[in-house]
Amino acid sequence: MLVRLGGQVQEVSRPLSGDLGRLGTIAVLGVALVLGYTTFRVWEQGTRDDQRPADAIVVMGAAQYDGRPSPVFQARLDHAIELYQDGIAPTLVVTGGKAAGDRTTEAEAARGYAMRHGVEADDILVEDESRTTLASIHGVSALMDEHELESALFVSDPTHMLRVLRMAADAGIDARGSPTMTSPIEQDTAAWVDAVAHEVGGLGVYFVTGTSP
Repeated sequence: MLVRLGGQVQEVSRPLSGDLGRLGTIAVLGVALVLGYTTFRVWEQGTRDDQRPADAIVVMGAAQYDGRPSPVFQARLDHAIELYQDGIAPTLVVTGGKAAGDRTTEAEAARGYAMRHGVEADDILVEDESRTTLASIHGVSALMDEHELESALFVSDPTHMLRVLRMAADAGIDARGSPTMTSPIEQDTAAWVDAVAHEVGGLGVYFVTGTSP
């Protein structure tokens, strides 16, 4: 910055604090915009039901209690079984491994539940090794390749759908989503906010590192 002192013009250094403050404000606004847009996309994808004929219906795993699906998992399974019975796809893929201390896997609990509700055993494929969304997607992709399946309709909670479909597309799966609108999470505001925050964070981790929390 130039200033005139008497008859001379001298250069005076511009204070850095103002520039740093503006940069900080821009950075904060940028982060807020990204978080706001991602939150909107999580919500918007969760409102979209793209159910259509596919080669398989994939149920994303959730907690189970000694072979009994949790209410969240049961809601996903009920929706997937209804889609199967409506003829949307001839194959049901259940996913989810075993947490520490569990005697069975999420996938096995889901398989038993589906069979008790009318799904033929031969129509169920099991991915029972994964403990994260990304690992489930990779396992499903391998199963689909093995059984020559190309398209899949993914079933999970509405807040989970954006991350699931992004990962599935990156894995080369022709993926659509049919969210479970009866999930207990949808009836609990605090649980819904927590789930959205988890998904926004999960998407950020995935885009930056390529991994899944």
